[in-house]
Amino acid sequence: MTDQSATPTLSVPANHSIPVWDLPTRLFHWVLVIAVCVLFYTGLQGKLDLHMKFGQFVLGLLLFRLIWGFIGNRQARFSDFIAGPAAAIAYLRGLFGKGGPKYLGHNPVGGYAVLLMLALLLVQASTGLFASDDIATDGPLYSKVSSSLSARLSTLHRLGFDALLVIILIHLASNAFYLLVKRENLITPMVTGNKTVSGGASAPVQGAGPVAALVIFVVCEAVVFGGIAWLAK
Repeated sequence: MTDQSATPTLSVPANHSIPVWDLPTRLFHWVLVIAVCVLFYTGLQGKLDLHMKFGQFVLGLLLFRLIWGFIGNRQARFSDFIAGPAAAIAYLRGLFGKGGPKYLGHNPVGGYAVLLMLALLLVQASTGLFASDDIATDGPLYSKVSSSLSARLSTLHRLGFDALLVIILIHLASNAFYLLVKRENLITPMVTGNKTVSGGASAPVQGAGPVAALVIFVVCEAVVFGGIAWLAK
């Protein structure tokens, strides 16, 4: 993969606001935040039936994001923020310096962080389907694997809980670092969709619209819930 699409904004004096994050990407982000919070709460409180339903819901969300990563607007596409290792290393070297390139969407390191977060969530949601608490609650596909494999997947699921918590804390710390040290607000654009950029930057290439996103989302959730119910028979 190359990093040529993740083009930094141009350094010219005049600043203006342009749309960067499309509505489906922003809704995905915040709905995922809420869903993960619910998963943490239900897991810690032992509300495992609700926990498993939200886990399947997250699987549908992740499937939607996978598709949207190819047809959303430019900043939502994987091709825009999956840069080569050299670009990520170069960005890290200049991270604490003054100035440096600013990106409309995810910077090269942030792109890898997004992939790591999505992959970890996918592992968590998938292993939960086969997990068991060894008391009264089993995942919907628990009976489809051996008890020993279920035990290993259950252990992986519990370890993934801790790993996900660490990644989330790093994500929050990174946003605080950019806001307080780099003087770059990464949070507001994910709410409003707009970002203040230098005068040489133009609006991103638009992708599929909200109606298409809604249809894709509904289909993804139907595939996940329907597929798991069918496999569980």
